[in-house]
Amino acid sequence: MKILITGASSGLGAELARQYASSENELILLARREEKLQQLQKELQSLCKDIKLIIADVTQFKDLQEKLRVIESLDMVILNAGISLGHSYSQTPTIEEFKNLYDVNVLANHAILEVLLPIFTAQKSGKIAFISSLASLFSMPSSKVYSSSKRALNAYAEGLRYKYTPYGIKVINILPGFIKSELTDKNEFKMPFLLETKEGVRLIKSAIEKEKAFYPFPRRFYLFIRLLSLLPNFFVQKVVNRFSDR
Repeated sequence: MKILITGASSGLGAELARQYASSENELILLARREEKLQQLQKELQSLCKDIKLIIADVTQFKDLQEKLRVIESLDMVILNAGISLGHSYSQTPTIEEFKNLYDVNVLANHAILEVLLPIFTAQKSGKIAFISSLASLFSMPSSKVYSSSKRALNAYAEGLRYKYTPYGIKVINILPGFIKSELTDKNEFKMPFLLETKEGVRLIKSAIEKEKAFYPFPRRFYLFIRLLSLLPNFFVQKVVNRFSDR
């Protein structure tokens, strides 16, 4: 299987590469940090059928697309690249921060798929796996920009699924809770149901293999969020206030 993984230089992306590294798989690892990618390539090259690197900043859309055009066939893309602004109740993100986050978390995914979808449709096969977040289902004041970007990603994934299912293309949307990574390392609060990187990625990989259209986890955290969304607004406001430093 030939697999493209974005955001592969660290965190979930690097662990995804490790867990997909096998003699049956060809990996294409994409990220902007060349040194880290080369270290990962060195670590995994003896385990893989083949492993190639694409050094690209996903916000540089034209350059990104040009570098992707070398791909002639592909079985799966895991759209993992993402950033957050951390959690701050007191600071308002600048418009530059807001735009950059949307460029990475939302628009880059379309830039990539604009190149890859013709390959998948011609093959009449392929898997597209999005790494969204449980934060997309409930927006705290401190994560409003990140949450809104992931909610937009959910809507985009849903629309793609409806359009491309007749072409034999599987669209999979994964919504993890907190998993240890560079993204969560900056959080200075207690993260409920925090998973170790290997375990979180094992669950992601399992959901992809089972072709889950929508997979939120950990389940207890997801059910808590679902319950909260069903409660009256005044009660939800009290819960949010309880955890907000205003």
